[in-house]
Amino acid sequence: MKIDVVMPKMGESINEGTIIKWYKKKGDAVEKDEIIFEISTDKVDTEIPSPDDGILSEIKVFENETVEVDTVVAIIETEGSASQSGNEEEAKPEPVKEAAPEEVASTAEVGGEVVDIPMPKMGESVMEGTIIKWNKEVGDPVEVDEIIFEISTDKVDTEVPSPVEGTISEILFGENDTVEVGVTVAKVTTSGGVRQSVPASSKKEEPAPKQEAPAQKSDAAPVINSSVVSDTPQTGRFYSPLVMNIASKEDVSHSELEMIKGSGVSGRVTKKDILAYLEERKSGKAAPVQQQSKPQSQPVQQAAPEQSSESKIITPHEGIEVIPMDNIRKRIMYHMINSRDTSVHVTAVIEVDLTKIHNFLKAKKQSYLEKTGVKLTYLSFIAYSAIKALKEYPLLNASIENDNILVKHFVNLGVAVAVEPNGLIVPNIKNADEKNIKGLAREIIDLSYKARNKQLMPDNIMDGTFTLTNYGTFGSLFGTPIINQPEVGILGVGAVTKKPVVVEFDGADTIAIKPMMYLSLSHDHRLVDGMLGGKFLRHVKDTLENFDTNLV
Repeated sequence: MKIDVVMPKMGESINEGTIIKWYKKKGDAVEKDEIIFEISTDKVDTEIPSPDDGILSEIKVFENETVEVDTVVAIIETEGSASQSGNEEEAKPEPVKEAAPEEVASTAEVGGEVVDIPMPKMGESVMEGTIIKWNKEVGDPVEVDEIIFEISTDKVDTEVPSPVEGTISEILFGENDTVEVGVTVAKVTTSGGVRQSVPASSKKEEPAPKQEAPAQKSDAAPVINSSVVSDTPQTGRFYSPLVMNIASKEDVSHSELEMIKGSGVSGRVTKKDILAYLEERKSGKAAPVQQQSKPQSQPVQQAAPEQSSESKIITPHEGIEVIPMDNIRKRIMYHMINSRDTSVHVTAVIEVDLTKIHNFLKAKKQSYLEKTGVKLTYLSFIAYSAIKALKEYPLLNASIENDNILVKHFVNLGVAVAVEPNGLIVPNIKNADEKNIKGLAREIIDLSYKARNKQLMPDNIMDGTFTLTNYGTFGSLFGTPIINQPEVGILGVGAVTKKPVVVEFDGADTIAIKPMMYLSLSHDHRLVDGMLGGKFLRHVKDTLENFDTNLV
């Protein structure tokens, strides 16, 4: 009997879960109540046991994939179903013994199973992802949980591991290609199977793309692109193993490849391009394509209009280097433009005397680190003070939706993290208003580490309500930060510097050296006017200058 293993419901408000680890592989025997996989939800991480004894016959959802509650993630066949097809001991070895030496027409029948690696869903609203790096090539062996590629989405950049042990048999998309969630981007042949990429162009798969070619021929910007590439000495153009395989089977020479219009990145020839060319060659229309293709710059501009500006600046004047934007930089650009065009930005600045906190850190920072393992910084005190001000002035902790104001009665505090070499991401501390100084300091350190090491999950950067950005780390005194949509305020933190200030002592003015800092608040004038912004900043200033260090 086949038993469906489903994504369990781990709470009334939980509608989905993410599989974070499989403890069993397909074909493994499992016992009732034995842990088979582990999941993560908004509320809890937990291990899921097997509902019965049997064989794990199918895994439908892989690690790091998020699915709705009650979705079937695996199938277990109990001993009863195995015995119906004969003795269990006979059923196991036969496919392996027969398939490996005898069958060569299908990859799945050559001793190993072909496992599709899809573009994972990294959040409820995320519908696509961009491959930013391949760590493996076709033919490379991979182990379970070994990172095979990295992706970038609107929500998060992350590394995608292999769900099985085996060999990379096919790579379907290249770096910088954007792919819809659920679409297969690579294939892994499990251990014991074929260890070369020949099955990827087997007769079984060949007819399907040829039937699609006429429809794809008119597509000006195809999605599919190359991945593992090799260059040809004549022109330096890149051709993926898939394109080269098709060219070899169809007797397309290198000189012909060089004259095919490429619609991929930088004019790269894609699977669609070569299939369209083959259709034209069969119908006798290939000659015009070759004539048009000789000037390399023109076909690229015609096939991919969005690349045209890049094509024009590929040959700059001497001394000018052209650096195409990476995916992270592009997304930052789009988000910043969107924020500028959405919010009415106004920035207010206030100066804060940090003498009390400065002296506390100077005296207690090292002993506190040794005692608790937590490194205290100015930012944890500023975060705490900002949260107190948000509770006092909740309109700063709101968002605008059409003609409605959505006031959040919880604080998910975003902390902007600079990511080398030139990136920025804003993870947020969930329910930050429920944490003390120690908890905030620990969360800031943890999120910063995850951001810089690509370990953030979508939940870490979703549903923020207010943001801190610490440009003082780089020595800036103050700035005018851009609001992180859909929030209505962002607090900029300047560098702490010692400077002479006028203070009153025994009724007389005098000059003293003080550790001073500027705070700048950018707020959305659609909701937050100057009076409210000023009161918020003043509350943060007063809390910091009169901080009760007993709270630490």
